Amino acid sequence: MTSNVNAWLSNQAFMAWLVACLVAQGLKILGGVIQLRRFDFRWLIGTGGMPSTHAAGVTALSVAVGDQAGYNSPLFAAVVAFTVITLFDAQGVRRWSGRQAQVLNKIMEDMYFKRRIQEQRLKELLGHTPFEVLVGMAIGVVTAVALR
Repeated sequence: MTSNVNAWLSNQAFMAWLVACLVAQGLKILGGVIQLRRFDFRWLIGTGGMPSTHAAGVTALSVAVGDQAGYNSPLFAAVVAFTVITLFDAQGVRRWSGRQAQVLNKIMEDMYFKRRIQEQRLKELLGHTPFEVLVGMAIGVVTAVALR
């Protein structure tokens, strides 16, 4: 068991991903605390917000794999494909799902106040703006380069 943990901790690609995710999520939590002057435990595992933890993590992973396996390796190509899909999802599909949740929540509010129907609200902050994804990517690159 200890050798497995040591293997994970000595894996540059894994550590780049982990540290980038922790930095991005930490910045997101710090920003929330500064803005709202309180801590919310949901921020530890929540989605959406600035910066994108998804973008930071997969970008750091791509850079670290490129550094280790070579930027011309099939493994790097696979990781980049995974990264592009994740980035597209973070700022595209998940963002618009969040917008749809806003509209549905407004409809449910109208129904509640007019007919007294109470429904559970949908989570609106699912995805990221392109800027949040770019900041996350920058965190990922900086983290991977710093851990070289």
